[in-house]
Amino acid sequence: MKGKSLNGSRYGFQLTIKELLNGPRLSAQDQEIVYRDRIRYTYKDLFARINRLGSALAGLGVRKGDTVAVFDYDSHRYLESFFAIPMMGAVLFTVNWRLSPDQIDYTINHAEADVILIHADFLPLLASIRDKLKSVKKIILLSDSETLPKTDLTIDGEYEAILGAASEDFDFPDLDENTKATTFYTTGTTGLPKGVYFTHRQIVLHAMSVCIGVSGHDSPLRFSTSDVYMPITPMFHVHAWGFPFIATMMGVKQVYPGKYEPEMLIKLIVSEKVTYSHCVPTILQMLVASPVAKVIDLSAWKVIIGGARLSKGLAMAGIDLGIQIMTGYGMSETCPVISVSNLKPSMKHYDNEQKSDIAIKTGMPVTLVDVRIASPDGEFLPNDGQTTGEIVVRAPWFTEGYYKDPEKTEELWRGGWLDRYIITDNIPKTSVGKTDKKVIRTLYANI
Repeated sequence: MKGKSLNGSRYGFQLTIKELLNGPRLSAQDQEIVYRDRIRYTYKDLFARINRLGSALAGLGVRKGDTVAVFDYDSHRYLESFFAIPMMGAVLFTVNWRLSPDQIDYTINHAEADVILIHADFLPLLASIRDKLKSVKKIILLSDSETLPKTDLTIDGEYEAILGAASEDFDFPDLDENTKATTFYTTGTTGLPKGVYFTHRQIVLHAMSVCIGVSGHDSPLRFSTSDVYMPITPMFHVHAWGFPFIATMMGVKQVYPGKYEPEMLIKLIVSEKVTYSHCVPTILQMLVASPVAKVIDLSAWKVIIGGARLSKGLAMAGIDLGIQIMTGYGMSETCPVISVSNLKPSMKHYDNEQKSDIAIKTGMPVTLVDVRIASPDGEFLPNDGQTTGEIVVRAPWFTEGYYKDPEKTEELWRGGWLDRYIITDNIPKTSVGKTDKKVIRTLYANI
């Protein structure tokens, strides 16, 4: 509730991102947040740093409706930004630094970013396009080094310095739940990158529904408050699949690896006893192929795989090392999770090959997701394991459209359903199997 005392009359409770912190404020004050082998602090510190970041950004002139862009690796700073920026009423823009400079220039201008928070590693990239950026007023440096890098860019502050100078006593406003919270750009479609966006309500509903999907089953892959979470998916990509919000809401210990380096990832998995992650198949392949993976115990590690099709061979290789594996499916437009292939209690006795058969499927839709099969003319078709059609889906957290692109938005929401892929529903009444070449080819940009 806004303020430090009871005030006002009836409060119309809104599903906003700041409400995700209510539980951990009471139950997880002493739980840890870890960044690489450099920084370790508690949730109590996290809450204070979120307040300081809100205060610091307000001091820089950030107001409700402004857009704050973030260039960073998976870090504690990014986690703080996930909360503080939208909780102010500003829009968090997670920049895909893997795009070409021209594409990054386009997305920053298209999103009309007002402030940029940027890791020192990306300063040369920003310097190469700075003169083209029309809306950017302030640049804040993010650095892991005490020695600041040399740059010709005008830097308006260093992250830790502005937090240190800011007040911990910052009052985040009570926002309407339909306030825009985040935006980012997808290249999973043709043409220029397209901006998708999500409201506070959508972020909260996604977090709650996915939490039920991965935590509400008596499964070897269950995500619980006793787990240790580490993302191995860029936080710029669909909010790291929403899991930083979920993990924080649950009060789970969180470990952020920064720049992906095989040795550091394995070191953190072992030293911090990481038990829950998500990544693309290439990262799993990199870790499975590491000689170290053959001599350490990975039996407590549960991993959701997405972003590309998981082969049975790779699934078997991971499972043979003791890793518990399941697949997630979704798209940038869906925030992103549509379904997960969680093992059912009746499958606990399965051998490794049987488990791999389940792991490579896209699984069952999570709570509130409505999935149907439709004909090209929009008629719903039976889920009989034989009929071929178009998958159409809807859920309350799917993007309302593409930013500033009404024509593509209309195409996206044909008939009131999000409409993307032609596939064969060849797993009758259990899960969707990715079989069509078009699906396999385009899934790389999706979860």
